[in-house]
Amino acid sequence: MIGLLYSYLFVGGVLGLSLLFSRFQWVSDEGARKFIHVLVIHWYLLAMFWFDSAFYAAFVPLTFILLNYLSFRYNLVKPMERKSHNIEDLGTVYYAVSLTIITFVAFYYDYAMIGLFALLVMGYADAFAAMVGKQWPTITLYAQKSLSGSLIFLSITAVLGFFIIYDVVGLHLLWIAPLATLIELFSKKGLDNLSVPLLLFFLLVVMV
Repeated sequence: MIGLLYSYLFVGGVLGLSLLFSRFQWVSDEGARKFIHVLVIHWYLLAMFWFDSAFYAAFVPLTFILLNYLSFRYNLVKPMERKSHNIEDLGTVYYAVSLTIITFVAFYYDYAMIGLFALLVMGYADAFAAMVGKQWPTITLYAQKSLSGSLIFLSITAVLGFFIIYDVVGLHLLWIAPLATLIELFSKKGLDNLSVPLLLFFLLVVMV
């Protein structure tokens, strides 16, 4: 129960800061959205210390599937939502879906570090690839995604893999990181919050 309390305080604090930053225009709306995208994923790292139950751990992101959808539908947390309401904007809902599934499976079957890797790729590599690709666009590869963004995604995924799961997969990182980059490249905007972490996670589970 203390873990649940701390979890909601943590996520609520991140959302509150994003609202504050957006309100005073310290960052753009998209910047506030990426702030949430990156910071909230650290909940999983904290959950590894707070929870020993897969059910309690997964309950936290499960509730945000509904809350994120309500925010999308009624624009409740404005920094978290893009302006136009179309299927791509459901990325925040897909984010919570991936977090719920990976958290439950990782905690239940003791794949915590693999889960951490897959989720940090979603949190860091995806967010920074989008920011770099938008700020310094280069060659367009697919669906307005740039070479610069894909290179950043590849680099961050490789670095995260080296520090988190190298002892599990070893030199397989030489193809895992490029594969994750290709999955992100060919995933529609928003859907990459499902495809990248889930495919990466279950691929690694099968490998080990």
